[in-house]
Order: sequence, then C-alpha cells, then structure tokens
Amino acid sequence: MAGIVLDRVSKVYADGTTAVSELSIDIHDEEFIVLVGPSGCGKTTALRMVAGLESITHGTIAIGDRVVNDVPPKERDIAMVFQNYALYPHMSVYDNMGFGLKLRKLPKEEIDRRVRQAADILGLEEFLERKPKALSGGQRQRVAMGRAIVREPQAFLMDEPLSNLDAKLRVQMRAEVSRLQRDLGVTTIYVTHDQTEAMTMGDRVAVIKKGELQQIDAPQTLYDRPRNLFVAGFIGSPAMNMVEADLDREDGGLFVRFGSTSLRVDDAVEAERPGVRAYEGRRVIVGIRPENMEDVSIMPSIPQDRRIKVDIVLREALGSEVLVHFSVDAPPVLTDDTRELVGEQSGPMAHASVAVQELEKAAAIGTSTFVARLDPRTGAAERQTLELGIDTARLHFFDPDTGLGVYGES
Repeated sequence: MAGIVLDRVSKVYADGTTAVSELSIDIHDEEFIVLVGPSGCGKTTALRMVAGLESITHGTIAIGDRVVNDVPPKERDIAMVFQNYALYPHMSVYDNMGFGLKLRKLPKEEIDRRVRQAADILGLEEFLERKPKALSGGQRQRVAMGRAIVREPQAFLMDEPLSNLDAKLRVQMRAEVSRLQRDLGVTTIYVTHDQTEAMTMGDRVAVIKKGELQQIDAPQTLYDRPRNLFVAGFIGSPAMNMVEADLDREDGGLFVRFGSTSLRVDDAVEAERPGVRAYEGRRVIVGIRPENMEDVSIMPSIPQDRRIKVDIVLREALGSEVLVHFSVDAPPVLTDDTRELVGEQSGPMAHASVAVQELEKAAAIGTSTFVARLDPRTGAAERQTLELGIDTARLHFFDPDTGLGVYGES
C-alpha cells in the first residue's frame, strides 16, 4: 500500500483553459479521500492525472516513494473503477474479473485464487458464470469493484462509480464501498459531485471549485468550520441560508440585524470565533443552516431575542422532517461564490443561467428566500405566519469582502 502526494499539480489545455490549478494534497496510506465539487470543477481531471490518463502541465505526483509524472498508467500500480462499469459483455463475471490478471500472465492458480477471494468479499460467488446482461446495476458495479480488487493495487481511483444506480441502491452501495475500503486498507481517491456521498464516505473531503482546492478536512470540520462562502454553501442540504447583516453590541451582547430581523448572538460564539469582535459596528455575512431553526411551538424555551416571525411560502413534508420556505426583507448575498452555488444547485446550464438571474433580481428587490428544516410535528402551513427560533450559537460569519470564514482573532 502507499500514500499519494499531489504537489502543486496543474493542467492547462492547449486552448489556454485551466482545468486544475496548483492542486496540493497529501493522501495518507490507507486513507479514503473524496474529491467533490460542481460539474466541470476539475476533480475528474485530477483523478485522471493520478492515473496517468491525463498529462500534467506543472507539478509532481508521487505514489508511494516514486514520482510517476512520466510513468505509463499500467506501471503505476493503481486500479480504476468508472461510472459506466466498462465490463466486457461477452465474458462471464469470472473472466471479466480475471482478464487483467490474464494479460499480466499470472499463473492460472493465482488468478483463480484472487478472483474467488474477491467474489467472496463482494458476495458474487453464485454469479461467476453469468454474463453482465444477466446482472442488476448493483451487481455489475460489484464486478467492476472486483476487477479492481484482484489487481491488489497500491491505490484505488474511483470516478463517480455509483452515479448510474438508483437512489436506494446508491445508499446501499455507499456503505458497501466504505466497508470494503476499510477492510482492504487500500489508499483510495473517490470522485463525486454528490456532497452527501462525500460526507458519508470520506476520511477527508477535498472541495474543489474551478480547478482550485477550497478546503480539505474531515467531513464534520467542513460542515462546522467552512473556510469560505463556497464551502459553506456547497456542504449541507438544503444549503446554508446567507444574508448580509450589521453586527452591533447592545446590553453587553452581540446582535445581528438584517432587514426587520434582530437576533442576539449566543455568548458561546465569541469564545469559539473571537474574530467576530472585529466586525462590531460593521457589515458581515451571516450563515444560518436550515437545521438550526425550529418551530417555537415545539421548542417554547427558545428566548424571545432569538426568534423571527415569517410568512410561509412553501411547505415540503418529507416524512422525517418538514422544509418550509419563507422570505426575509434583506437582499441575498451576491458574490462569485453564491452565483456559482445557485447555478450548481439548479442543474443544467440553461436552468443555472435562469437561477442566477433570479438571484440578481432578488438582490435588486431586496428580498431573500430562506429554508428551515423543522420537526415533522410542526403545524406550519403555506400562507400562514410562523414563529421560528434560531440557534444563534451555531451561526456562521464570513467577511463580506473576501468571503472567508471568521474564526480566530483578526
């Protein structure tokens, strides 16, 4: 097994397009790293450079103690798993899994041992004689995984391997891939655009935007202490609500004020984020996660100075929770990061363009749409007023000029 080091790796195409810029990541031996970001952000290009399928413009990549910039893919001792499975339709499961070993001219006995061992790990023993067309999507993905396992490589590289599966099967396969990686102890780089996949699978998660690394940390750290607006808005579903606010001190405590809303900031925030003191009497971007709001009728102990009355525009009942959408009389945050996030969350390019236009229109009007994730017992209904309590100990603060999170002393 081996670690993988990317040292200021860049990829610039002939037309001048920069796909990856100065990417540096030190991946430890046996670690599971997830690269996540919007479509087209460069994460797959980075993976392909590690695999040797894409040339490197600048920087170095090392696998173990060996720099592999000029090493052919087949000599890098890695195994890739793709989203389209890439199985040979005319071969049995057994032959698909063992074909790469056959090309390497391993003895038949060794090929048989490895294939049957992988089949046992993946629960494929009874399917070894079947052709891919006779398998379900999940079984085909297991075969693709098995083909990688039998290689006994130094590292696995996985490019959105679950994207072709239905939602229920994806959840199941996420758990299986994570268990498999832990059991085998193979260094793994996993690419996905799905932040839920990233958060549930990775030992660490690297968030990438337009070819640049934004933050790499443990999943909980990304959620609790996002480095900037982009990471804050990308990690979490529904996305963090963001608004520009004034930060003032009154009666010994800090208050954030936006539109007609005034909220007392919990005293714990100053201890955990002493840098907020530098923003007293100034503008600051405040982030409120949907899950940090609750219907006051369910949690009546929430203090009065941490409540807001809202008119419900939309109610979405999801069984285990209720999402309510409401407007606040303050403009949305309008930066390159928030434009990128709104576009990404809207899907196809045409929809993204419309979504960004809507964001800019809302900014001109001076209203923002927030989402709150509530207990299913809530009586919240559309076109009705609801009083929400906000856990202000969990507010996030960002500099309005740089978009960076406010944490330590400034």
